[in-house]
Amino acid sequence: MKKPEDFGTEKDGAASAEFCVYCYKAGAYTAPKITMDEMLKIGLDGIDKNTEMNGIMKFFIKKMYPSQLKKLKRWS
Repeated sequence: MKKPEDFGTEKDGAASAEFCVYCYKAGAYTAPKITMDEMLKIGLDGIDKNTEMNGIMKFFIKKMYPSQLKKLKRWS
């Protein structure tokens, strides 16, 4: 996450240091019952639809995404 609008928010409106805006708003998960497999599909689909990345960048991000997703606090 690079831009301020990429970060999720805590209950007090402060930016979350751990979660993105798609996963976390107002101190809670946006989809609390989503499985890791469902999140993986959403993320990979999002990478495919991203027009700011070239094919090589998408390839490497898609290769790294599953292992990085598993490391997030949400899935531990």
